[in-house]
Amino acid sequence: MGVPQLGLPVRWLLGRIASPDQLAIYPWLYLYAGHTGQLLGALACIAVMRRFIPGHYGLRLPRRKSYIGTAVAWGIAFGVAMTLVDYAPEISEHAAPKGFYPLTRVNILGWLSFEALFVGFPEEILFRGLLVTYLMAKVPGRVRLFQYQMSVAGVLVALIFALAHVTNFWVRPFWLALGQQVYAFALAILYAYWYEKSESLLAPIIGHNLSDGVEYALTLTLVALWS
Repeated sequence: MGVPQLGLPVRWLLGRIASPDQLAIYPWLYLYAGHTGQLLGALACIAVMRRFIPGHYGLRLPRRKSYIGTAVAWGIAFGVAMTLVDYAPEISEHAAPKGFYPLTRVNILGWLSFEALFVGFPEEILFRGLLVTYLMAKVPGRVRLFQYQMSVAGVLVALIFALAHVTNFWVRPFWLALGQQVYAFALAILYAYWYEKSESLLAPIIGHNLSDGVEYALTLTLVALWS
């Protein structure tokens, strides 16, 4: 949980470069900065960890079934579901989602490039590449559901991934925040499963980017329709 905090120095540097007005208009700049620090921190941790726990940490192309097609399908489906969960009150009232969503070209490209192209890299390299690999070496055991099975480590990291979003309980209605916990845990289970089966982070990154990208594309569409 401390690795994401490595993004704070990058965000501080951004605050020294960009003006307060720019950061207020384009809050995704802070997200880019914070996740860039997180990505660098996760890669540095992997470089150190490899001395003690050798492995690929998912930083390679799939060696088995790629699960790319599955990731695309589930990513789109979860993107729609996430939109319905996160903006249920606004959708029921035909009201534009609140937030930093002015429909300028720069803002649209900024949000979509971050959510649909970038966010999966730092988060999957940290949670699946680093944490799942580490815990698989330290925590034995597997869990099974019907014909599917995966490591206990994948389930534990899915729980950590969901709890990383727990601050939404302080700022959002309880049921909406709980819904986010549920879909974050479910997605993290899928990401860990694809990682274990393919021995690569490619499918988790694609699924992660698609789910977030579809949600933000739909969110911006709702803003355009109901503003």
